[in-house]
Amino acid sequence: MEYRHELKFQVTLMELEKIKYRLEPVLSYDSHQAGDFYTVRSLYFDDIYDSCLFENESGVGSRAKYRIRIYNGNPDLIHLEKKYKEREMTRKKREEVSREECQALIREGKLGGHGALAKELAYRMQSKGMTPKCIVEYDRCAMVNEVGNVRVTFDMNVRGCANPENFLDGPLEGCYNAMPPNMHILEIKYDELLPRYILQAADLNTLQRQAVSKYCLVRGSY
Repeated sequence: MEYRHELKFQVTLMELEKIKYRLEPVLSYDSHQAGDFYTVRSLYFDDIYDSCLFENESGVGSRAKYRIRIYNGNPDLIHLEKKYKEREMTRKKREEVSREECQALIREGKLGGHGALAKELAYRMQSKGMTPKCIVEYDRCAMVNEVGNVRVTFDMNVRGCANPENFLDGPLEGCYNAMPPNMHILEIKYDELLPRYILQAADLNTLQRQAVSKYCLVRGSY
C-alpha cells in the first residue's frame, strides 16, 4: 500500500454529529459497519526506552508503530499491523496471527507467527526489548468514498487499559477515559486528492488540525 494523507482533529460530540450529517449525502457508511459504530481494540508495543511514545510526542517525521488489532472484541480475526508515518503521510502493513500466537506473545513475550511482519516484530522484541504496553479501545463510525479513496472516521469514547494480558478478554476491565468528556477524534484519509465537495461538506476550516495519537493519549493517562 502506498502512503496516504491523514488529517486529524479533536471534535466535540456536537461538531461530530454536524459533520456526519453534512457528509451523509456524499459519502457511504463502511459496509463492514453493522450499526452506528464498531469497536476497535489495539494492543500497542514499545521498547524499554518508550521510543515510539517519545517519537510521537516529539513529532519525529519518520516513525513506525507495531500493534495487534481486533474488532468488536472478536478474537477469531486478529491482525498484526505496522503503521508507518512519514510527516503527514501514513501507510500500513498487516498480516493475520492466530489466537494461540497472540496469547503466546502476551503471556510469554514470544511471537510464533511465520509471516514477515511477525518475524520482524519477534526480532525487535529480542533485540530492542519491545513488549506490549497498553490497550487502546474506541468506538468507530466510518464513512467512505471511492473518489480519492477517501475514508472518514469518527473515533468516539477513546479509552485505555494498562493490562495487556486482558487484550483477548471480553469487555475490558479497568478501562479509563483517555480524553476529556465530550471530546472525540475525527480522521480523514485519502490518496492524492480530497474532493472539494467532501472538503466543503466537512467544513474543515472551522476546525484546528492536530497531531493527535491515541497511543500517546492512553499512555499519558496513567
